[in-house]
Amino acid sequence: MTMVTTPPPPLPVRNGATAWEQTHGALSPMLSRLADERATGVLVREHGTLLLHEGRVIHAESPFAPGLDVLLTARGTLDDAVWRQAVERAADPPGAVRLLLDAGRLTTGALELCHLGALYDAGYFALAPSSAPGRFRYEAVARPGPLRPVPVTALERETLRRRRLLHRIWADPAVDEAPLIRADPVAAPPLTPRGRAVLNRADGVRTAPQIARELGRHAFHTLVDVRRLAAAGLLSPGRSTAAAPLPTPEVNDPDIALLKRLRDALEAL
Repeated sequence: MTMVTTPPPPLPVRNGATAWEQTHGALSPMLSRLADERATGVLVREHGTLLLHEGRVIHAESPFAPGLDVLLTARGTLDDAVWRQAVERAADPPGAVRLLLDAGRLTTGALELCHLGALYDAGYFALAPSSAPGRFRYEAVARPGPLRPVPVTALERETLRRRRLLHRIWADPAVDEAPLIRADPVAAPPLTPRGRAVLNRADGVRTAPQIARELGRHAFHTLVDVRRLAAAGLLSPGRSTAAAPLPTPEVNDPDIALLKRLRDALEAL
């Protein structure tokens, strides 16, 4: 096992690049080195996991972002009953995806679209500033098959763009993870259906990632709605509770089986 400590980058500012970008040109020197090495394996950070194949990201997971299964079933791409039946027949999600592709119930294009959306969504959180060291485990990973790998530079560039966008909308990131409290101002601004759906679920208990899962939406898109609602005075952060998603645990012996399941999921596609 190889462990490298990655210093957290500073938060983005309104104008221009961050000091980290100007000095280093990357969010994670460790990840950049792995890309240069064309490394294959699993990178575990405090808020998410990145799976690399020959230096490119082929999968990302985070407890703060809905997974591929949620995105496939929640927005009408795939019926939930069809997904459950495929999982029962295959005994695991990777086999279910293969069955659905072979049966024509899921197209490669739809799978790729949901996969890339889930990858960039979870990757945004995985590359968030961290108070814990990142760890990389070199291990064999099969080629990604129908899933398109993403260059590290593309993931970092998109992550920085998303940080800047959220900062422009509302500079306080407290609403991103805290339970959301709804306010009812006298003169409330008009809301989009997306914003209304988010606001209706703000009960002082749910967090933005939890609302995203309930709605079957990308977590980042939900953060955009949340920050807009906060800027309009309609939402405020409450005290953090145990209901918030737990960070991804560090790699240790009990976690190896989990990481192997993640590897097997990509091998089976």
